[in-house]
Amino acid sequence: MRIKTDIAKLVGKSSYFILNKIGGGSSYPGQIAYKIDPDILKDLGKNYELIIVTGTNGKTLTTALSNKILHQKFSNVLTNPAGSNMIQGVVTSFLTHKKKKNEKPLALLEVDEANVETICKYIKPKFFILTNIFRDQMDRYGEIYTTYQKIINGIKLAPDATVIANGDASIFSSVKLPNKFVYYGFSDLGHEKDDFKAPANTDGVLCPVCEKIIHYHYISYANLGSYFCPNCGFKRPELNYQVTDVIDLKPNKSSFNIDDFNYSISIGGLYNIYNALAAYALGRQLGISKEQIYKAFDYDEQVFGRQESVKVDNHNLNIILVKNPVGLNQVFDTIKTDDEPFSLAFLLNANYADGIDTSWIWDADFEDLPYEKIPQIITAGERKKDITFRFKISGIDESKLIQKDQIDDFINEIKNIKTNKVYVLATYTAMLQLRKKLQDQNYIKQKKISIN
Repeated sequence: MRIKTDIAKLVGKSSYFILNKIGGGSSYPGQIAYKIDPDILKDLGKNYELIIVTGTNGKTLTTALSNKILHQKFSNVLTNPAGSNMIQGVVTSFLTHKKKKNEKPLALLEVDEANVETICKYIKPKFFILTNIFRDQMDRYGEIYTTYQKIINGIKLAPDATVIANGDASIFSSVKLPNKFVYYGFSDLGHEKDDFKAPANTDGVLCPVCEKIIHYHYISYANLGSYFCPNCGFKRPELNYQVTDVIDLKPNKSSFNIDDFNYSISIGGLYNIYNALAAYALGRQLGISKEQIYKAFDYDEQVFGRQESVKVDNHNLNIILVKNPVGLNQVFDTIKTDDEPFSLAFLLNANYADGIDTSWIWDADFEDLPYEKIPQIITAGERKKDITFRFKISGIDESKLIQKDQIDDFINEIKNIKTNKVYVLATYTAMLQLRKKLQDQNYIKQKKISIN
């Protein structure tokens, strides 16, 4: 009903205008509008070409890098840079986007895995980008196969869309769909003749055809790599776009070759090269040149909560979102490459957006951290006792471990820490709480967004 839609849009935009003035409003305006008119997305998205980015890890950075690439060719791109990726956040993104009349801009949206089907009921995407599937928030998603099924339910609603999928994840070639698939991944990097199995506790290593254990020529991390089944012949599909060399990995920079062309991004971690590769694949599918993508990658900009650097007095905080064992282990591997002295902090919450079960911290490799090089570790958050105990069990000298009850106390403790550099690992709602406190103390400047 048109009048209901118009009321929903007016209320949503008005609430955003008010909340944005006081430093908030990434999802609540959309929540209000969606409650008034559950079909509002059909109206809001009708003049957009939609690109959905989804998967367990890497959605926000893949979206941010894709956005930079798309702006090399397209002048008007809607996105959700704060990572508000459920239905209410997506509605807010449409409500607050300024577009000209008589145009069909792109909508590049990070979408929570469980919300893909809902979005696709109202807007048919032109592209899906699938990053990976790992165990994550099992209270919401279940095992990796049920998570992927939620995504498949959305893809089936858009059979004409092109799926740009991580070819190194066997789960993405395990289900036959009518869509065109484009695959990206790492080349074997000289390991073509190797034949080995992943560690026994790795997710998703059974062949989807015969249920025998998958073998690998090469593993980049976790279950990602050049896989094959010696029993039935199931194997990694041919890659359309691939990393052909990893040149250098530092905590704040990664250099690599894609299809034998050199690129670098101002963010560390092997896992983030996958995000760059996914964005590259999208750009190439849309006719953006390698040189234009190089220029987009060269643009140095902070990404919300993803190795985001914040100066607090004379300390440099590097804020990194963590939410599951695979991602946390990759973060550990990244910070271990830092040659400079650093301290470590961890804020753990267990709200709905984080996953209410904190048992995942026991599956990460805390024991492998170089504690002898880390002078102090600060813990906080609503589940601070859980993360403090996890550090204690890992073998740390407990005199280095400091637990704080409140975020304000946590920030004050960081101001007194011994090193200039501090890696701050945080779950999603803990990261939001920390950023809000840092904004209140003027360490982070709140970005205002205008609406039409």
